[in-house]
Amino acid sequence: MSDTSPTLSELTYKRYEDYLNPGVAAVVRFMGFDSVEVRSEDCYVETEDGERYLDFWGGPGVFNMGHSPTKIIARVQEQLHTMPLSSHLLPNPVQAELAEALAAKTPGDLQFTFFCNSGAEAVEGALKAARAHTGRPEFVSTTGAFHGKTFGALSASGRDVYKTPFQPLLAGFTHVPFGDAEALEVAVTEQTAAFIVESIQGEAGVMVPPDGYLARAQEICHAKGALLIVDEIQAGMGRTGKWWGCDWDGVQPDIMTMGKALGGGVMPVGAFTATAEVWDIFEENPYVHTSTFGGNPLACAAGLGALEAVEEMGLRENAAARGDQLLAGLAEIAEEFSGVVAEIRGRGLFIGIEFTDPDIAGLMIAAMSGRNMLAAYTLNNPSVIRIEPPLILSEAEAAEGLAIVHDSVADTVALLQ
Repeated sequence: MSDTSPTLSELTYKRYEDYLNPGVAAVVRFMGFDSVEVRSEDCYVETEDGERYLDFWGGPGVFNMGHSPTKIIARVQEQLHTMPLSSHLLPNPVQAELAEALAAKTPGDLQFTFFCNSGAEAVEGALKAARAHTGRPEFVSTTGAFHGKTFGALSASGRDVYKTPFQPLLAGFTHVPFGDAEALEVAVTEQTAAFIVESIQGEAGVMVPPDGYLARAQEICHAKGALLIVDEIQAGMGRTGKWWGCDWDGVQPDIMTMGKALGGGVMPVGAFTATAEVWDIFEENPYVHTSTFGGNPLACAAGLGALEAVEEMGLRENAAARGDQLLAGLAEIAEEFSGVVAEIRGRGLFIGIEFTDPDIAGLMIAAMSGRNMLAAYTLNNPSVIRIEPPLILSEAEAAEGLAIVHDSVADTVALLQ
């Protein structure tokens, strides 16, 4: 008799449809996936049916150190058998060590860190810190921004499709065009607590700011008594070829948010780091902002491993080299298929391919999945496919990825004719 029991993939899709999110199941099927992921290693994800996919999506921005990084996993396993969660009463040495390490790696005078579980939580904490420190009620953000989907983070974000169902959001948020220093200067007033900005806009389509923009933004904020919050959740941890995206402008933020790759692709970690001056919010009441699981020993062990990996594995240098390789190759593809590829842009291994129509981007994702590559569009600009592979990407894997993108564009063009 033949075995008629459902496969893990069939069960999983059914459970998504019945208990999780039917829409996600439909979208993933449209992208060409019928199986489920069961294991991962380095730059590859393997499904139940044995297919191996080259991961050019990367989490996005989570797997800078690759999938299942052995040294970080070993560090977390060691901590698991020692003390997985803290008492939340006595000081936690692993959290303290990670905070010290971040003070050494972050720009300028950033010194004190609050740990949480996600980038969105980090943004929430940063907004609260700015309000408490300045005593001001308002914020300026950018159109197309993405800072998360909790209420404060969503209020700072810039696409209505994610905001409209939850209106009214928090009051006091103004949005200006990304990269427009003149508009920013008008928007920041004596009521502005902070300007929050991504060093590179990720979900807006990998938008790289003009040179000097972040430095000018800092000048404007400080001249008017406001703070500069730089969101490094997706661009940080070596992805652009430098430790942080704001390093390209030599900027030293008052507050910086982190997440995604800070957990080494092993644990969820979020954090915001601020100057000692801003940290006065904790002087009167050290428990004014807390997180039950934030800064737990397992997460902090992963964070320490992630910081070490950036240095020991030469991830910044490799991101720069492989980024140059991909940007050059993608520019050639854009020239060959100029009718459908509108622009290539990015820094390091944070790259966007913009197509002339969002439907073309959707077809491209399906075409690439058919050639065993994982890719997806950016949330606030569906015409852009992001390229965010692990920073351990080899020259050969980058070449393989370029060949897949080229052939997928050719297939899509043929389909449209």
